[in-house]
Amino acid sequence: MLYPGVQTSAALAMTDLFTVSNRFQAPGAADETASIVVSHWRVEHPGRAPERVFETEAVEGDHPDVLIIPPSLDSPVTAEIAAPYVAWLNAVHAGGGALGSVCAGAFLLGETGLLDGRPATTHWMLEDQFRARFPRALVDVDRLLIDGGSVLTAGGLMSWTDLCLRLVERLRGAEVMTQAARFMLVDPPGREQRYYSLFSPRLGHGDAAVADVQHWLQDTEARDISLETLAARAGLERRTFLRRFRKATGMTSSEYGQRLRVGKACERLQFSDRPIDQIAWEVGYGDPGAFRKVFARFVGLTPGEYRQRFGVAPHRS
Repeated sequence: MLYPGVQTSAALAMTDLFTVSNRFQAPGAADETASIVVSHWRVEHPGRAPERVFETEAVEGDHPDVLIIPPSLDSPVTAEIAAPYVAWLNAVHAGGGALGSVCAGAFLLGETGLLDGRPATTHWMLEDQFRARFPRALVDVDRLLIDGGSVLTAGGLMSWTDLCLRLVERLRGAEVMTQAARFMLVDPPGREQRYYSLFSPRLGHGDAAVADVQHWLQDTEARDISLETLAARAGLERRTFLRRFRKATGMTSSEYGQRLRVGKACERLQFSDRPIDQIAWEVGYGDPGAFRKVFARFVGLTPGEYRQRFGVAPHRS
């Protein structure tokens, strides 16, 4: 779907990926196995539903079987911009069609109400903005792709590759999906957005005592995350501090401190060649094994895998 601010290059690239997938057949499949037909839809006349403005083959019907809302390089669409599309998108879904979004496209999908009570993802930098606009959505920006059957959401700008390959797998089978991914030199679905995201603390919550603790943890690189120290820093009783900290940040003080430490470790793994055990000690872990477990839990990769994927300096294990 083409909407104001849409990233045109992503829409065209998705068209190319689906078209390329039609070159391949699963082993033993009949020659007449259905191919994927791609169409583009846009509001051409104010007050009217989106119309088909491009198609790779002539097809009939008032809406596609699967409709993808591409990302945008502008700010997420407002409710006013989304308004002309909402009823039509709901009609597509009610008629049995599947809806998918990529990155900021989730904001347009969210206006339909179809994400209420559903797990959903968007770009990790848009998390707070998305939560504020759609508080009933079950947001999980650690995940790059969430396949809810009739509603799919993908995270960052380039996650359209993961979404499209998942749809190729659904429509034409895993063998065709793998062949298309190999041809286009892209990873099959299975990545996580948390591989790429940086921990971005919430600081606009209005709780001055908690904010002071957050700034102190940042300044000290979370070397001391004991509850006694943090509660004393906030000037609060331990139980009160825990309750207010979770309400303000969405996580416990222990998890918050661990995420700060892991974020510092990511920087060192990426930009230095220091041994992993040394980095573990530098960010506050006396036990390298415990560091590796915490790192993998939050990032989804081991420290070694993270360095291999993202490191920019010659490295050693």
